[in-house]
Amino acid sequence: MPPNPELSVGEVAARSGVSVSALHFYETKGLIRSRRSAGNQRRYPREVLRRVAVIKVAQALGLPLATIGQALAELPDGRAPTAADWQRLSAGWKADLDSRIERMTRLRDNLAGCIGCGCLSTKVCPLWNPEDRMGGEGTGARVLER
Repeated sequence: MPPNPELSVGEVAARSGVSVSALHFYETKGLIRSRRSAGNQRRYPREVLRRVAVIKVAQALGLPLATIGQALAELPDGRAPTAADWQRLSAGWKADLDSRIERMTRLRDNLAGCIGCGCLSTKVCPLWNPEDRMGGEGTGARVLER
């Protein structure tokens, strides 16, 4: 007997490892879709499992839901994302991830000695902010953003 082409929300949750409430949230954000059965129950197409897997990986990378949604909107409806789709999506995210990795590495390397000159030394940091010259540039961490 062929598998049912549609899954209940509980089946999607069990197979994907994502809670029912998270699936409902993804649906309200337009990341996945379902239809309502005659009994008003959500029914998901099987390809939603691959979409949820993409969402989980993207979230683990720290991508915002808006970015994930834009990427998923580029995928055709009615079929699971393919390896080629994943290559295209991940290539689009690579530059952003590389930039964030670089910023986080700088933050990690400077964290013990400096907050990145906002400056926590209040007025004078002899290394980065002598005589509070960065105070004129605005609020917040200035050095790490460069």
